Amino acid sequence: MGVARDGQHKANHTPGVTLHAKYTLIAEGARGFLASKIIRRYRLDQGRAAQSYGLGFKELWELPSNRHRPGLVMHTLGWPLDDKTGGGSFVYHYGDNLAAVGFVVHLDYANPHLSPFGEFQRFKTHPKIRPMLEGGRRIAYGARAITEGGLQAVPKLGFPGGALLGCVAGLVNVARIKGTHNAIKSGMLAAEAAFEALCGGRAHDALDSYDVAYRASSIHADLYRVRNVKPLWSRYGTILGVALGGLDMWAHRFFGRGVFGTLSSESPDHARLKRVGVSRPISYPAPDARVSFDLMSSVYLSGVHHEEDQPVHLKFTDETLPIARNLPNYGEPARLYCPAGVFEVIKGPQGEHRFVVNAANCVHCKVCEIKDPAQNIVWTPPEGGNGPNYANM
Repeated sequence: MGVARDGQHKANHTPGVTLHAKYTLIAEGARGFLASKIIRRYRLDQGRAAQSYGLGFKELWELPSNRHRPGLVMHTLGWPLDDKTGGGSFVYHYGDNLAAVGFVVHLDYANPHLSPFGEFQRFKTHPKIRPMLEGGRRIAYGARAITEGGLQAVPKLGFPGGALLGCVAGLVNVARIKGTHNAIKSGMLAAEAAFEALCGGRAHDALDSYDVAYRASSIHADLYRVRNVKPLWSRYGTILGVALGGLDMWAHRFFGRGVFGTLSSESPDHARLKRVGVSRPISYPAPDARVSFDLMSSVYLSGVHHEEDQPVHLKFTDETLPIARNLPNYGEPARLYCPAGVFEVIKGPQGEHRFVVNAANCVHCKVCEIKDPAQNIVWTPPEGGNGPNYANM
């Protein structure tokens, strides 16, 4: 804390804390900052498929009492996305007239004109959703990346001095929209491996027994049965791909083996984008401020806060690439895939373009690292305590 934008120490400067441990268990969630460095340093993803992700949005609504159905669970696939773009929604009614309304867009989409936020707002205009929300009050908004690569993309879990747990290891069952059970189980397995090592007088070595226990656990069995759902969905679209994925899962249930062997993602998410000139433009309707909303009013509801006078936490390996490469080739998709309006392309009086980073808006979703076609953006932690404040989310 207390580092100014120019790197000088301010009056409230507090150095970062250094932790010394015999074993450190990393549970940062999808695309963790530390985990990404660890995976690269120890090549934990060697021989694994590229990890793939989704961008999940969530809004919390307070509904009129006559439209609230306690315990209602609704899941959908597809609309308003086209067949080649994966994604779907969830609606959960709970508590005192509350509803969680969410939408996930798979980040392997190809059209650079696509706005995941715009698709979420369009989803809420569906005849089954709009009547539920009209007259209600939207009270919170958030967005986050979700790991979707499945079994094939799970890295080696143990590394010298620690282990990867939960979503940072990609232990999400995408087909069943579940991950908490596997995250909890991975924590139990890692704790047992660390306990065994400490009792044996060991420290700082790789917890290889954790990897062995994972492969023999309910986590591996859970992910194995659904391992082809996301690859089939990505290859063949929502209608055919989901049907084939269902066939593969049922084959596992009844015959103990799948139909397609083991498939993997064909390429990382950022490599799936097509050039802007060969892609179909997408026009999004103006928000009506009743069920659909603009981006900035949504970001306000995330409770996001960043100290303004600090180094920008979104860094670029080459600051010229957004305008020089991404804009002509892909229309600079960062201005559309970001769920918080962090990135803008502004046209100057002489027709020149300028790339603007509004780092204070950032809700720490990590999608810019994932989807940038130039792989040029590096998310780093901002000042301690900064970011979104997701109350009751």
